Amino acid sequence: MKKMLLTTALVAGLALAGCNKAPEPPKTETGATSTGDVITASSNPQVGGADMLPTKTIVENASASPIHKQLVAAIRQADLVATLSGTGPFTVFAPTDEAFAQVPAVTRDGWMRPAQKEVLAGVLKYHVVPGKLTAADLEAKIAEGKGAAVLKTADGQDLTVTKSGGDILLTSASGNKAVVTQADVNQSNGVIHVVDAVLLPKM
Repeated sequence: MKKMLLTTALVAGLALAGCNKAPEPPKTETGATSTGDVITASSNPQVGGADMLPTKTIVENASASPIHKQLVAAIRQADLVATLSGTGPFTVFAPTDEAFAQVPAVTRDGWMRPAQKEVLAGVLKYHVVPGKLTAADLEAKIAEGKGAAVLKTADGQDLTVTKSGGDILLTSASGNKAVVTQADVNQSNGVIHVVDAVLLPKM
């Protein structure tokens, strides 16, 4: 009789333990910042209404963005897919389709010609800075530089970063400017900052 009561109590205890077990949180695609903080897909900003997954590369996420079709076409034309799909990390200032539309059609169409592949690659590399620089990192560099920071781009030219009101402002080596309209879109191999103009290096 004692053995039966002990068995019954044991079964009841196991059942209660099973009921009290906390449910497992839903699995989400995640990435990590340079400081080790975990970024979930839901916390990463959308771009053009499309989800940007922190587990995907710069090229994969840019390809999913409905406002970066011209940029992706240019990356493919310049044979930079493998580079921007690599480990990195990279900071990419990503011009929107509207930004590309501001470039004169004759220049824009010329960039996409096979004979101009190296020129196009130079323009795109001017939008890439080695290393991952968040908006906070950029602002810290601006503060350290007493109002301006100079970044070395992947094509070896300088890109100047300042603040204009609350915005991060980029000034190219040729003098044209772009504003960061959306910052800190995290990628598995870096970060994208959306900008409203195509930056022009010195040719």
